[in-house]
Amino acid sequence: MTIRLALQIPNFSYGTGVDELFPTVVAQAREAEAAGFDSVFVMDHFYQLPGLGTPDQPMLESYTTLGALAAATERVQLGTLVTGNSYRNPALLAKAITTLDVISQGRAVLGIGTGWFELEHDSLGFDFGTFTERFEKLEEALQIIVPMLEGQRATFSGTYYRTQDAFAEPRFRDHIPLMIGGSGEKKTIPLAARYFDHLNIIAGFSELPRKLDVIRQRCEEIDRDPATLETSMLVVALIGEHFTADLVPDEFKDNAVVGSPEQVAEQVKAKVFDAGVDGVILSPVTIGGYVPGGVTAVAEALKPVMSG
Repeated sequence: MTIRLALQIPNFSYGTGVDELFPTVVAQAREAEAAGFDSVFVMDHFYQLPGLGTPDQPMLESYTTLGALAAATERVQLGTLVTGNSYRNPALLAKAITTLDVISQGRAVLGIGTGWFELEHDSLGFDFGTFTERFEKLEEALQIIVPMLEGQRATFSGTYYRTQDAFAEPRFRDHIPLMIGGSGEKKTIPLAARYFDHLNIIAGFSELPRKLDVIRQRCEEIDRDPATLETSMLVVALIGEHFTADLVPDEFKDNAVVGSPEQVAEQVKAKVFDAGVDGVILSPVTIGGYVPGGVTAVAEALKPVMSG
């Protein structure tokens, strides 16, 4: 698994009718694939997030969407950034991701985290619990999911979950890449070091040096080569000559890139790759709807960096 340049589709509010909504999603995924992006991600949410829109704005269920994108694309890896563990029984999630891997012919990525959007939990009836409980649930879930993905029968009895000889067939591969999102130094990074192939760092540019130091330390403490834990950063992208830094809300200023495709590429190089992060996942702002060509131009501008 390698994620050097990926696209996250952060919203489905395109100013179109519902009939044009999913075709617009497909158009974005296909543009990213043609432009050389290696992965396409969707969010695992049921309502739109604060800062991106109101809860009642369009939000497609992630695994249904990914299954359809698997049939509409040929090369890009597909996954969520990231699955909320609290939304699904872990054995059901293992079945969903192995099915996605079969449909996509080995292109599934299992991105997973604890789940954090309290409104969704309260509104839809999912147990939110405490911060500690959500991490305990995720650790238990991994005891079920990982063996099932590897073709084993998972028997587990924990505080939150239990299975008896749970298995997932068919499977396309014996190992589906595991990605966790976050940057917590006490829980997320140690968990990433123990279980995961990839850590998507959810943090500001200014925090990257410290986060990378902690990643190295946590890996070395368990005798893992830090180079085997791939990293990426989720970056908000306002792509276009008409976008300026003053349009970026304060809460996004330390993880956003703004301007022409060339300026966006320069900022990604300086703030992400030069900091030592392996890859970037661009989350383009689609104010006024999806405009084809933006991510293609950024990919072209980044080619010298990607080949280096």
